[in-house]
Amino acid sequence: MAVQSQAQVGVTGLAVMGRNLARNFARHGYRVAVHNRTAARTTALVEEFGHEGEFRPARTPEEFVTSLERPRRIVIMVKAGGPTDAVIDELVPLLDAGDVVVDGGNAHFLDTRRREQALRAHGLHFVGSGISGGEQGALEGPSIMPGGTAESYRVLGPLLEDIAAKVDGAPCCTHIGPDGAGHFVKMVHNGIEYADMQLIAEAYDLLRHGAGRQPGEIAEIFRGWNDGRLESYLIGITAEVLAHTDAATGKPFVDVVLDQAEQKGTGRWTVQTALELGIPVSGIAEAVFARSLSGSAELRAAAHGLPGPTETWLDSAASDRFAEDVEQALYASKMVAYAQGFNQIQAGSAEYAWDIDLGATAAIWRGGCIIRARFLDRITAAYRADGRLPTLLTDEHFREALAGAQSSWRRVVTTAAQLGVPAPGFATALAYYDSLRAERLPASLVQGQRDYFGAHTYRRTDRVGTFHTLWGGDRSEEER
Repeated sequence: MAVQSQAQVGVTGLAVMGRNLARNFARHGYRVAVHNRTAARTTALVEEFGHEGEFRPARTPEEFVTSLERPRRIVIMVKAGGPTDAVIDELVPLLDAGDVVVDGGNAHFLDTRRREQALRAHGLHFVGSGISGGEQGALEGPSIMPGGTAESYRVLGPLLEDIAAKVDGAPCCTHIGPDGAGHFVKMVHNGIEYADMQLIAEAYDLLRHGAGRQPGEIAEIFRGWNDGRLESYLIGITAEVLAHTDAATGKPFVDVVLDQAEQKGTGRWTVQTALELGIPVSGIAEAVFARSLSGSAELRAAAHGLPGPTETWLDSAASDRFAEDVEQALYASKMVAYAQGFNQIQAGSAEYAWDIDLGATAAIWRGGCIIRARFLDRITAAYRADGRLPTLLTDEHFREALAGAQSSWRRVVTTAAQLGVPAPGFATALAYYDSLRAERLPASLVQGQRDYFGAHTYRRTDRVGTFHTLWGGDRSEEER
């Protein structure tokens, strides 16, 4: 009887993402060991999709590990936090030096750094890998953001690149950097995703409740946008959602969905980390707060009926022009969100000595992931031309685009305020842009206030040093 050759890669955790990732490996010709705490899921996978490739079902962790060729390559696809630690603790005693353990979930990058250090002590490689694209991407080709050592990528990289999405023949997968770099980049990716979704939602709201367009009409507007510079996965699915009619009521689907957005935490992590790094990501923060506010049902109910503007609609002529303005404002605001995200990656890379290639990061987001968009080609080109670009907004292409968009952008924010349609994403993005380009900011007054009440000192524009004014005395100045 012929001896079965060992599996080339293993996946443990067979919920939707894990199952589809295992199928993706099998479809690409790899022998895949599969394991789940609940054996029924393992059995169901093999029975339903066994025709797609070679699966090696395992009933126990020991059987799972034994079925893998060395160095073993194991992908963990379980819930972040305690469940991930539990699986790792179960696997480590069964592994040998040189084996590679991959966490493909949405783990916090600091947890990944801790786990990488702990497994390194056992001679094991731990790789925290961001995987974006949802269940369909996991099956058909995601964007993959692995961290870990360069040695682990030599062992693991060819398999990941094989199953990743491809754009112009290039895989949407690259070695991001050491320890937690992969999960950090995935975290920021998700933060940008929050901002992108909020801006798209605001564009819809302005067209619906400012310009009086119906969801079906707005769907066609979005389809038109998706044929141009705004082409992206999120714009495309927005058109589909807006065009959908609820079968039970005959109403637009978007009108029967409760207007309380949920979140799983990665956007919040992005903002918290940005605060710790001292990097302004106001657009991402506003998107997180907008979801929080939408879910504050009691607060919203108490405030319902507060007075608003008397003017609530645009006339038909203005409505037609307004859609063009909203497109410009959406593009400009998206640029700000991406610029803030890449600034945060720059800061994280410097803080943790990761040496992340921003051009390569932008390139792997062009396909497979949720924020894939046409203008990521432009972002890739910008960072490949200058890897130390201080902000995307100063790149020549984006600078010109902002110049062309800003009049429309300002009209949209003004109109939103006049009509009482909330557009915090658009307004915050514009405020960030204006703050960056300002020659002087009112922070000079803030420093004066801080010095007055707390003797926190200030610096001057005309000479070097740190100073304090004796506000409670003769108001003379002393150098500190």
